[in-house]
Amino acid sequence: MVRLRWVLAAAVLGVTLAIIGTGTVIELRRASRLKSMVDARMEELVRLSRTIQDLQEKLRYMQSPEGVARKARQDFNLVFPGERIYRLEIGSEDRLPAQGP
Repeated sequence: MVRLRWVLAAAVLGVTLAIIGTGTVIELRRASRLKSMVDARMEELVRLSRTIQDLQEKLRYMQSPEGVARKARQDFNLVFPGERIYRLEIGSEDRLPAQGP
């Protein structure tokens, strides 16, 4: 009878260790997956933070007198007094081939 108790105790211990081991492996996999998700979110957060900083810097520049002057010169072809505007026209004698029907 003593041997049967030892076999039963060993079986219970084995099952208990198997359950604990399986649970530990499952939790380690879950933790690894969550860690990779957190890392991906952190990379995205850093990228978005940099984009926000770049846009805020651009906004500050565009609200400054230099930024307004630059935008006016680019978009509306405005010039400072005394400046000249040169217009370049490039002509070409090349002809495109006629396309068939």
